[in-house]
Amino acid sequence: MRRIAFVAVLAGLTFSLARPAAAFDAGPPRALPAQGTVEAVFSPWQDVEGALVAAIRSARRTLHVQAYAFTSRALAAALVEAHRRGVSVKVLADREQAERMENSRLPQLAAAGIAVALEVRYAAAHNKILLIDAEGEAPAVITGSYNFTWSAQAKNAENVLILRGHHALARGYLDNWRRHRAEAVAWEDYLKTDN
Repeated sequence: MRRIAFVAVLAGLTFSLARPAAAFDAGPPRALPAQGTVEAVFSPWQDVEGALVAAIRSARRTLHVQAYAFTSRALAAALVEAHRRGVSVKVLADREQAERMENSRLPQLAAAGIAVALEVRYAAAHNKILLIDAEGEAPAVITGSYNFTWSAQAKNAENVLILRGHHALARGYLDNWRRHRAEAVAWEDYLKTDN
């Protein structure tokens, strides 16, 4: 059982949440200067899925994905196509959603040779992230409320931000992705367990 201790410090009262020793302390949030371009896309009125497919097709070297739910055929096909043209594609997904969703595209991605891993540490690995060429000359960070599902495009009110050309932001997201991957279980190893 986790113990949470609240520590009051400061001349005015600051609260700090004590975490288990294994938790990573990323330090305080830091403001980054505006840089690059920002594109906002909203479903169901705009074609978020089409914007994501186009962004995936623009990848030259790497794609890092974090997904809560992943049932979109179009996004899965775009990732497989990117993998086949030599882009390094790596996917992290929420374990519980992967187990519950009968239409999950994760088995398809893994069967295509894409590195898939499941996040098992959290009650919900709720990130929805696409990192395109995060360490390259033209990085892109894509995030928002949009799950990688048909419902997110057709039924839900969702939002996505496509942030291009901000190297420090892309690096921060990539570092966070790597922290999550270090705690995740590879798809093939997960299948070997009695889940």
